[in-house]
Amino acid sequence: MNSIFKVAEIQVKYKPRKKLGPKIDDSNEAASILRTFYNQDTIHLQEEFIVLYLNNASNVIGVYRSSKGGINSTIVDIRIILSVGLKLACSSIILSHNHPSGNMRPSNDDIKLTKKIYEAGKLLDIIIIDHIIISSNLNFYSLAENNDF
Repeated sequence: MNSIFKVAEIQVKYKPRKKLGPKIDDSNEAASILRTFYNQDTIHLQEEFIVLYLNNASNVIGVYRSSKGGINSTIVDIRIILSVGLKLACSSIILSHNHPSGNMRPSNDDIKLTKKIYEAGKLLDIIIIDHIIISSNLNFYSLAENNDF
């Protein structure tokens, strides 16, 4: 019977960097770090979704470009965002995306998505700290600071 059923063996490997990334104390610091990962040549053209992963001390342990979409939206897969967090053994996450229009207010879909990721993260003990909307200038909008989730 063993020769009929062959399955892949799963191995877990975790090698954190020796040097930690910057510590995030507030949304302004998070926005400043996140801004460096957005392509300034296309920030007015395409929406992107980028995620910061933090350890228990709020140091950045990883950044993941979740998706790049069109002018009005991008597809966000919650399972992938949280699976990357699990792989990194993160404690918390800061979500972000840009609005090519320059309008900093979150849409109803932005708020629904944030709440959905927040609830899913709770099941895995991963805290969603914030969701930051980035613009091409130095402006940003923090959903957490504005109690939008």
